[in-house]
This record gives sequence, C-alpha cells and structure tokens, in this order.
Amino acid sequence: GQPSQPTPSRRFLSVFWGEKRGRKHPSVFTPTRFLPFPIPGLASNFPGFFLDGLRSGSRTTGNFQNLISVLSSPPILLRLLRSLARERERTAMAPVPASVAKQADQLRLDGNTFFKKDRIGAAIDAYTEAITLCPNVPVYWTNRALCYRKRNEWIKVEEDCKKALELDSGSVKAHYMLGLSLLERKEYTDGIKQLEKALDLGRGANPVSYMVEEIWQVLAKAKYMEWEDESSKRCWRLQSLKEECEKALKEHYLLDTVQADDGSEEAAAAHSDQLDYLAEVFNLAGQSDRPTEVPDYLCCSITLDIFRDPVITPSGITYERAVVLDHLQRVGRFDPVTRVPLEPQQLVPNLAIKEAVQAFLKDHGWAYRT
Repeated sequence: GQPSQPTPSRRFLSVFWGEKRGRKHPSVFTPTRFLPFPIPGLASNFPGFFLDGLRSGSRTTGNFQNLISVLSSPPILLRLLRSLARERERTAMAPVPASVAKQADQLRLDGNTFFKKDRIGAAIDAYTEAITLCPNVPVYWTNRALCYRKRNEWIKVEEDCKKALELDSGSVKAHYMLGLSLLERKEYTDGIKQLEKALDLGRGANPVSYMVEEIWQVLAKAKYMEWEDESSKRCWRLQSLKEECEKALKEHYLLDTVQADDGSEEAAAAHSDQLDYLAEVFNLAGQSDRPTEVPDYLCCSITLDIFRDPVITPSGITYERAVVLDHLQRVGRFDPVTRVPLEPQQLVPNLAIKEAVQAFLKDHGWAYRT
C-alpha cells in the first residue's frame, strides 16, 4: 500500500539493499527508526517522487518502480551513497538538543534495567535507540557491547568497542572488551595490548576496583595461554633438533668404528660423553619453559603472589598497591609489617621491582598462571 505522508519536519527516506528477482536493488521506506539516515537532495511527494539535485533527467511519478529504476543507475546510486555518508557525518558532529539527549539517557537507564533483569534483547534495543539519538556518547556503545558479550557475538562487540574508542580513547571498558573479542579470534598479541591498556587506565582511575582485578585475571590468563602456545612450539623444535643431533652423532660413531675396524672402548666412551653433553645442552635450552618457584623478592609479602603494581613505603617494604590500599582503608593507617603510621600518599611506585618482574615474566611466562 501507499506509505503514509510524513510531516514536513520529519520527511526523510532511508535506503537499504534488498533482494528482488535475483538481483540487488535499493528499497525505499519512510520513516524508519532502524535506519534513520536522511538523504539530502531526495524529497518525497506522495504518491509521486522526484529527485532534486541528482540530475536524473526526468521527474519520476506514479509508483515505486520508477524511483527504483532511477536509484538503480550506478552513477546516481554512487552519488546518493556519498551524499548519505556526508549527511551522516554532518549529523554526527551537530550538537544534540537537550530534550533529545535527555530521551537518549532515559533509554540508557531503561537498557540498564533490562540488562539487570537479563533481558538482553530488550537492553540491546534500548541502547540502539539511544545511539540513534546521540551517537557521540561512548557509554551507549560500550553498554551495547556488553550485551553482545553476554551473547558471545564477538564481532559486534569488537565493532561497538572500536566506535567507543573513536569517541573516547580512555574508555577502560572499551579497551577491555575489545581485548576480549580479539582473544576470541586467537589474536593474542593485539588482544593483550588492549588488555594492558585497559589495566593501566583502570589502575590510574581506581587501583582497588573490582574491574582492575578482573582485567588482570583475564590478562594473566591470556599471557599464560600465549606462553603455553609458544612453549609447546619451542619444545617441539628442540626435541626435533635433539633427535637429529643424536642421529648424526650415532652415524659419525658407526663410521669411525668401521674405518678403525674395531670397537674400542675409548670410542664408545667418547660417543657416550657426547650424547650426555648434548642432553645437557638441550636441557639448559628448555629450562626457562619449566615451571619452578618465583623468587621471594618478586612476591608481595601479604598475598605471596608475584607483584603486579608494586609500591614501596617509607619503611622500605614493598607491597602490592591494591592490597596495601585495602589494608589502609579497612584495617588502619599503618604499615602492615612495621606498624609505623602510613598514609596512601606516602606510597611510591617501586619501579626497580616492577622492571624485575617484567623481565622475569618475559622469560618465564608460566608465572602468569593464576
């Protein structure tokens, strides 16, 4: 049937690709809440249509087919899409009226309510409407990404997080969830970079927040998985090389035995020593991949875990930042070991220990296991 006449202030058309008679064509609808992108130069005059400024060559009247035939022309369609992109960019940069911003924020609150009730689909719809009204608010994108994460729709998580980071490069949640989505694709290097960025930003904002701990746990797991993957490859290469070396030594020993025309005890002993020395060399080569004990000076005296963000007190004792801050808040303003009065602002990052931890973890990735 005929579309209803839109009001002059709300007049716009939206174009999307569809399938008809085995070929792609643009279909026209008005208005729509799902693709609310105005197309400048295209005015509606129901029941007929005309193109203004696109130089179609003739006024199209009568029905949709006439308009579709004009829009299907590659030059016209290309100009139309370019115009659409310019209009979207202009609209995104334009200031949002206060009433619209208020409506968008209410949709965010509705989405939060739906999310808490585990109504993920409804939450996604609410956040999508908020994005439609105010596309420049990064929180709306990260909230929707969180919903997609619940559904394990990682491609959509990645897309929304990248958009959020375009708007706010300091978004902890965006870096965190982007890192998660990259890890799902086994892109450990890029995923770890995003998680490390999220961890640094989170520590700067609130070192004792639950999110910092959550990010660290995921980062440590990712680092361990990366080490495990690389370690297995190194072990396989070392074992293959060792077998080839043993084979070469055996062939050399047999050749010497045949040429000497005897099997002297000296030759056998030398061959045995060579095999022992070869085993020792390969044992040392694989030593860094074998889990041992983390040195005590790299561990917090309270948690006994390897340091993540070490800080030193005026007493000269190093603690994990989040742990000592929690102690100062919950127990009292004093050093946990020496009992000397201590204030949060007296804590200083122990960069020497931090560098030592990073160097140790670089060579002993197994220590990331939590």
